[in-house]
Amino acid sequence: MTLLYIVLATLAGGLLSVLIAASLTVALLSRVVKHLVSLSTGVLLATALLHVLPEAFESQASPHSLFLTLLGGLMFFFLLEKAELYRHTHHHEGDGHHHHHHFDEEQAGRGGLAVLVGDSIHNFCDGIIIAAAFLADQHLGWITALAIIAHEIPQEVGDYIVLLNAGFSRAKALLFNAISGLAAVAGGVLGYFLVGPWEQLFPYLLVAASSSFVYVAVADLIPQLQRRLPWRETALQLLWLAVGMGIVVLAVGGQH
Repeated sequence: MTLLYIVLATLAGGLLSVLIAASLTVALLSRVVKHLVSLSTGVLLATALLHVLPEAFESQASPHSLFLTLLGGLMFFFLLEKAELYRHTHHHEGDGHHHHHHFDEEQAGRGGLAVLVGDSIHNFCDGIIIAAAFLADQHLGWITALAIIAHEIPQEVGDYIVLLNAGFSRAKALLFNAISGLAAVAGGVLGYFLVGPWEQLFPYLLVAASSSFVYVAVADLIPQLQRRLPWRETALQLLWLAVGMGIVVLAVGGQH
C-alpha cells in the first residue's frame, strides 16, 4: 500500500497543477498566481519547521549531523539553482512585475529547454522526498506531498503562462508540463526501492526535504512578496500566508 500511496501522491504533485492550469484562462491564472505564491510560502515554511524537522530531530540521529545536513541541503539547492536546474518560474509579462516586452518569449525560447529540464530534475527530487516521507510515516508522507503540491502549482502555472504567451498551443504547453510532472512519479518509485532498505537514513532525508522547502520559500517565493503594495494587497498576502500555515497546523494537530 505504501508504494500505491507514493504513486498517488507523486501523480497529484506532478499533474494536479497542470490540470488546474488547463482549466483556467490565462487572464485568471495571472490574477491568482500571486495568491498561490503566498499560500505555498505558508505551507512550505510550516511543513518544514513544524512537522518535517521535528520528526527528524525526534529520531536517534545526532542533532549536529542533522543541522550539518540542513546546511548542506541549502547550499546544494543554491548551487543547483545557479546551474538553472532547480529553477522556479513564477514570473511572466502579466504578473505585475513590469517585465519588458517579449520577456515571456525569451524565457520560453532559448531558455525553454533549461526550464523543462530543471523542472524535471526538481520533480524527480520531489518524488524521492515524498517516498522517504511515506516510508518514515504515512501521515508525514501526505503532509510532505501537500507541501510539494502547494509549491508546484504556482511554478507550473507560471511555466504554462510563459509558454502560452510565447506562442505555444495550449495542448503543447500542457503536454510538456505533464511530461515534466511525471518525473515526480519516477522519483517516488525509485525512492521506494532504493531508500526503503536504509531506514537509518530517513532522518537525514527528512532534513534534506526541509532544506528544499525552506530554500524555495526564502530564496524564491518570499522575494516575490517583498514589494511595496497597497495595504489591501499586503493584507491579502498575509491572509494567504496564514491560510497556508493554518492548513499545516491543523494537519499536524490532527496527528497528535
